[in-house]
Amino acid sequence: MNLYQTLDAYVQNHALIAANQTIIIALSGGPDSVFLLHYLVHLQKTYNLTLIAAHLDHEWRTTSVDDARFCEQLCARLGITLVMQKLSALPGSPSPVAKTEEMGRIARRIFFEQLTTTYNAHSVALAHHHDDQQETFFIRLMRGASLTGLCSMRPHSGIYIRPLLAIDKKDIVAFLDAHNYAYVIDPTNACDVYLRNRLRNNLMPLLQEIDPRWQKNFAKTLEQLQETEQFLEKFTITLFNDFATLQPDGTYRLNLAVMRAMDKVMQYRLLVYWLVREQLPFPVSQGFLDELIRFIMHPHGGTHALTPQWQIKKEKNSLFIQTTTTIKEGS
Repeated sequence: MNLYQTLDAYVQNHALIAANQTIIIALSGGPDSVFLLHYLVHLQKTYNLTLIAAHLDHEWRTTSVDDARFCEQLCARLGITLVMQKLSALPGSPSPVAKTEEMGRIARRIFFEQLTTTYNAHSVALAHHHDDQQETFFIRLMRGASLTGLCSMRPHSGIYIRPLLAIDKKDIVAFLDAHNYAYVIDPTNACDVYLRNRLRNNLMPLLQEIDPRWQKNFAKTLEQLQETEQFLEKFTITLFNDFATLQPDGTYRLNLAVMRAMDKVMQYRLLVYWLVREQLPFPVSQGFLDELIRFIMHPHGGTHALTPQWQIKKEKNSLFIQTTTTIKEGS
């Protein structure tokens, strides 16, 4: 089975792409995103896709203009629409001075999601591959992530799809070189200033040296973690629907006694699911969730602030959300 066939099976198995869709492609000019572009062009006729490449110039390197020019020339050759944007001109983005991985990620998400709205796109295709998955796992492990975090990246998450998670970086580069497909190299990838680069350049080669089987075994373990997480996600939804009452205004009132009787693991999951379902912003941190659990378990009533505008209230064996000025649930 060649590389495209492997990806075809992966895309079909996870239902990542359907006929007649518009897909935004995150294109940096590096080997991963260039391979993704070529692969989706390969699928274009089969699925009748509308493809739009998106390139964000972070302006963190003086040579970044060369990357933009490469993407422009590549898309012109392939007949793909390209939208380019400089970080300094991107509405709502972090300052280009803030040169951190997190700031770059936030800026890219803002850019892609704006394009999704502009072009009424179905999804944004990202070029994360299996090596990225490994690095993400170890980054989250070092930061004390939960099971949900350790499951790393999903093939499909919201508007984002990751068709390349089933293949390795070396296979991507080998394919591009074999077909004489040009790409650019970001020199900062070799710099150990960033944690991901330190893992890539130091830990991953060491693991391979210790046991060449580790990548295959890692893939099996990650698959088991993801299957467990998927089961718990479904169970959380079922449990929530059993003890949460939908109100006329579309919000939910939770049975406080049932919530208190649950195992702490499920309390955490139900709280996160509830707040997401209510579309409320909140920090996904252990400290934040621990505070909410302590508030819920305390025998007396009262309120707990979520944001300056929203709070959770306990009243008559019920748990619900209200504004800081007007009770949403009409209690």
